Amino acid sequence: MMALDMRQLLDSMENTIKLQGRARAERRAREAEQEQKEFKEKLLRIAASQNDASLTELEGMARKIKGAEAAAQRDQLIGLLGGF
Repeated sequence: MMALDMRQLLDSMENTIKLQGRARAERRAREAEQEQKEFKEKLLRIAASQNDASLTELEGMARKIKGAEAAAQRDQLIGLLGGF
């Protein structure tokens, strides 16, 4: 009887250890998944902020070009009107 009790105790301890190991593995998997999700979100935020900076830079360049075009047209009109 004593050997049977010891065997049951050992089996119970083994099952507990297996369950704890499985629970730790599942927790690590969830944590890794969460970290991966957060990493992707950070990358998207960085990309968006870089796109915003690039967009602002492009808008500035476009304003300069439009300003230069407007100045050239103005100069041409002044030149044409100056002949009258």
